[in-house]
Amino acid sequence: MSIPIGVRREDKSIWERRVPIVPEDARRLLDTHDIEVWIQPSEVRVFQDEEFAQSGARVEEDLSPCPIVFGVKEIPLPFFQPGRTYAFFAHVVKGQAYNMPMLKRLLDLGCQLIDYEKATDEQGRRLIFFGRHAGQAGMINTLWALGQRLNQEGTPSPFDDLRQARHYGSLAEAKAAVSALGERIAREGLPDAITPLICGFAGYGNVFRGSDEIIELLPVQEIQPHEVATVAQSADYSRHAVYKVVFKEEHTVEPISPGEHFALHDYYDHPEKYRSRFHTYLPHLSLLINGIYWEARYPRLVTKADLRQLYSGPELPRLRVIGDVSCDIEGAIEATVKCTEPGDPVFVYDPVEDRAIDGFESRGVAVLAVDILPSELPRDASEYFSGVLMKYIPAIAQADYSVPFEQLALPPEIKRAVIVYQGELTPDYRYLERYLEA
Repeated sequence: MSIPIGVRREDKSIWERRVPIVPEDARRLLDTHDIEVWIQPSEVRVFQDEEFAQSGARVEEDLSPCPIVFGVKEIPLPFFQPGRTYAFFAHVVKGQAYNMPMLKRLLDLGCQLIDYEKATDEQGRRLIFFGRHAGQAGMINTLWALGQRLNQEGTPSPFDDLRQARHYGSLAEAKAAVSALGERIAREGLPDAITPLICGFAGYGNVFRGSDEIIELLPVQEIQPHEVATVAQSADYSRHAVYKVVFKEEHTVEPISPGEHFALHDYYDHPEKYRSRFHTYLPHLSLLINGIYWEARYPRLVTKADLRQLYSGPELPRLRVIGDVSCDIEGAIEATVKCTEPGDPVFVYDPVEDRAIDGFESRGVAVLAVDILPSELPRDASEYFSGVLMKYIPAIAQADYSVPFEQLALPPEIKRAVIVYQGELTPDYRYLERYLEA
């Protein structure tokens, strides 16, 4: 007898078109493991209902026969059923207040929660993620936003021809457009008003790798953080190149105590001993892509005070756009005062009035803060994600969730991601109790 697993319809946003299991993999699960995929119908999903039906999946509104349900984003409270197992990006591990009611509901109903974010190897590296596609879409959209911002200023540029990532049919099509942009920059050069064009990257993980795939399609010259000011102030630069600089922790923070030296592990263990020094680079950057993991105990990368200082002079600063791919509200980029959606992806943060104004007009820095960026490349992102998840679905589907947690037979990578088991927080996540109480 086949094992039924459910795939819910994404409904957090009308722009969310991803799916955790694609039709081809649904067919493989049925043929190879006798696991039958039940999937809710959707009018916006990038893969049509007919594609799933043709793959052998069952398109059903009611997933109640499925003891395990897979999703992408957060699940609304009424959807949960007692004792079921749910796998999705829960966004609870930082104690996010807006998701504590969802976590409490899972506990009250005696459910299991598998959070993709915490599926890691023995070194703590994430295994199931959309980070690369977030970086790709974020970089495309940041370049597009630069063109829109320059247009608003009355400065024509080669970026005019680029579209938002969601308007391309595939990643390959988007990359072709960026390559054409790169050829135009190499041939025609960039406007004097924005040269030298220096693009800074904060972070060097999966988001950066995706962003780097896109920026490298342009004529790039990489510089080091200590060279940023020199290049920005020099008359000897190229109008036919984009300058790329990657910042690591050692470049963005410094010890508070005089005479102390930066040490990465010390910074991770005692971030309170450090302060940000990123404001020293900020006046020289044209674009900033933020892809760092941030918690409140770490110094911010860019504060509202930094931007207020930057925009306090009579002349427009060099910084035009911040692509905040990480998108933590008032987090590493304090000016990210809200998340945006693909249909209205950019706001201008006015540092003097401390407010966000939708669109590209107004004085301040344009902030791209879409928190579902991979949904703008839905087919490519879903195919990649499903391919990774396929390694673990049979074990998740076949596990016995009635045994004590210590006896739960799951791959260690997935067992590390079990946040709730039989209605209780697992040992590694009991710290969340204080957020639930709050």
